[in-house]
Amino acid sequence: MVLLLHGFPMFWWTWREHIAPLASAGFHVVAMDVRGYGGSDHPPAGYDPTTLARDALGIIRSLGETSAVVIGHGVGGVIAWTLAAQSPESVSALAVVCSPHPRVMRSVLARNNDQKAALSYFLRMQLPFAPERYYGGHNARHVGDFLERYSHDRSWLSESVRENFQAAYRAWPTAHTAIEFHRWAIRSIYRTDGRKYQESISQPVKSSVLEIIGEKDPMILAEYADSSEYVDGTHQRILMPTGHYPHEENPQAFQDLLLTWLNKI
Repeated sequence: MVLLLHGFPMFWWTWREHIAPLASAGFHVVAMDVRGYGGSDHPPAGYDPTTLARDALGIIRSLGETSAVVIGHGVGGVIAWTLAAQSPESVSALAVVCSPHPRVMRSVLARNNDQKAALSYFLRMQLPFAPERYYGGHNARHVGDFLERYSHDRSWLSESVRENFQAAYRAWPTAHTAIEFHRWAIRSIYRTDGRKYQESISQPVKSSVLEIIGEKDPMILAEYADSSEYVDGTHQRILMPTGHYPHEENPQAFQDLLLTWLNKI
């Protein structure tokens, strides 16, 4: 099984270019909507990484598997790192896209103002009500604006692609629940649940890890995105000349990297 986990502000459809090629290569491909996004449930709570990782584990087991290759982008990458750390037996290999290990990112944010500025949208999401109105209002056009802002090559973002991503945010309460992870990430820093989470992922993951970084990513700065210290297995770090969405901006090159890595492991 290959389990695909999307990031913000997307849903399973972001993997549309990769499902058929992975299936043709012999993999059982599962692209899920993360809790609070798309067609998934939108409960009022449960947007911390541990609960989101348990959701992913539930998908793996409900489909009759004990483990999977987990591939995560952005928020989906945080979920993938968490699953590999907390339930290592369930992750046979790990590929993360523009999503450094959460402890690496926490350390970088503590000392680097450039990375803080690049992730400043996290702070704006702490406000009550305003982020929901921003991403859900005006036919959710700001969802498309977000995707455009953090891309390097914007040619992938046609009107129809934009419309599909925006349409997923017009149904309440997606504009609220999709933001809740970001609120937890900041508000939990000094809380007990946040400290327990950091401790739960403190040991390096033992599976093989492919880390794909967008060289021109304006959100996760490439020079600080290196998670090798949290990997005990084989770690391969690859830079792609893209923004925050390598799998969207250059799907063929992304597929080639992914399939080469999968065939090796």
